[in-house]
Amino acid sequence: MKKNIYEELTNEKLIKKRDLFKGVLIGFGVIFVLAIAIVIYIFTAKGFKNVSIATLIPVFTLPMTFVPLLINLNLLNKEIKSRDL
Repeated sequence: MKKNIYEELTNEKLIKKRDLFKGVLIGFGVIFVLAIAIVIYIFTAKGFKNVSIATLIPVFTLPMTFVPLLINLNLLNKEIKSRDL
């Protein structure tokens, strides 16, 4: 089994990293919601036939940025829970 990379960090660094990842995830979540709203507005304003498929690329790529952040946040939370912080 792969070793948890966060076992070597101090308690303060673990909590600081967790807070950083939470902030980044919240920021990406807001950007994702705004991107979806903008795409919906573009499709309703111009119609489906007049909009390029390339307009959807940001909406499809943003969820891929969530996955590594969620995995790391989950590892951090497990390490924090194992230390009873």
